[in-house]
Amino acid sequence: MSRPAGHQARKRFGQNFLHDAGVIDRIVGAINPMPEDNLVEIGPGMGALSEPLLEACPSLQMIELDRDLIPGLRAQFFRYPELTIHEGDALRFDYRAIAGKRPIRAVGNLPYNIATPLIFHLFEFSDVIRDMHFMLQKEVVERMAAAPGESQWGRLAIMTQYRCRVQPLFTVGSGAFSPAPKVESAIVRLVPHGSIDNPAHDPELLAKVVRTAFNARRKTLRKALAPLFGDDDWPRLGVDPTLRPQNLTLADYVMLANDLYAQQSNGSTE
Repeated sequence: MSRPAGHQARKRFGQNFLHDAGVIDRIVGAINPMPEDNLVEIGPGMGALSEPLLEACPSLQMIELDRDLIPGLRAQFFRYPELTIHEGDALRFDYRAIAGKRPIRAVGNLPYNIATPLIFHLFEFSDVIRDMHFMLQKEVVERMAAAPGESQWGRLAIMTQYRCRVQPLFTVGSGAFSPAPKVESAIVRLVPHGSIDNPAHDPELLAKVVRTAFNARRKTLRKALAPLFGDDDWPRLGVDPTLRPQNLTLADYVMLANDLYAQQSNGSTE
């Protein structure tokens, strides 16, 4: 697919355009779009992935920040009257406004520089999202899918797995893009949990506990979580305070957050 005349990939938008037809077919096969889907492509770029998505789902919606690309997309896909292009920042977009009666299926080759904050933003709309298929930096996908005790287990894994089932699908080499990035990419499927078996009473408090712990990941829990828990708290919690943050499970962090919530609630009523 040719690039619009004079358009250069913009570093500030983290643009790397996908061009490998085999990779595109494999991504679309993993998504398996249907005509009735509420399919939303984030950052269509020059439409390499958009074309096969539109063939399967003509009512595709796009969100594109680079206004210089939008006229080209409209011209390229003029035969699809149901296509909707939203000019805007995916990091600030209200996805609930376009959900309607059908849950969103989000897809995209996400710019590396906004991928993590964008996914955290999407978590706020997990109740109206059916699934997400994203191209991300391979290292980010590995961190999302990490398990307790592994070196990559941390805030991203815990907060992602709290909200979603994480399924890494396949790796994509740098040669599939123009310009070629310096790292490998990977496709990941994220499926929001219909219900959370062990919910945090306050998800923001869970995020705070996890963030505090992993800001000092090389320290023991006693030291890393000293701003939130004192020495007298650990016997009640039933957690060994000499462990490191990466040794605790998601359920452990939910327990810590809920204990802190109970402490704060009791304190507010006294």
